[in-house]
Amino acid sequence: MQCPIDNETLVMTDRNGVEIDYCPKCRGVWLDRGELDKIIELSAPASETRAYQPAEAPRRDDRWQQPRRKKKESLLSELFDF
Repeated sequence: MQCPIDNETLVMTDRNGVEIDYCPKCRGVWLDRGELDKIIELSAPASETRAYQPAEAPRRDDRWQQPRRKKKESLLSELFDF
């Protein structure tokens, strides 16, 4: 298959059982019928388990000493990390 944007040959990769076609040149991503539904089904349990907790505002004197928290990787970032 050719990329509709720049006519580059698309590369197919399998991520968590979902076949994703992407262009190595423009980084465009194309999904076949039903693949978006698979991605939504795979990501649903992860989003349901997360509870919203507002972050505490740092106190003025120690805001620079707090270690940065590493952002949790989501299923979508794992799927589309080429």
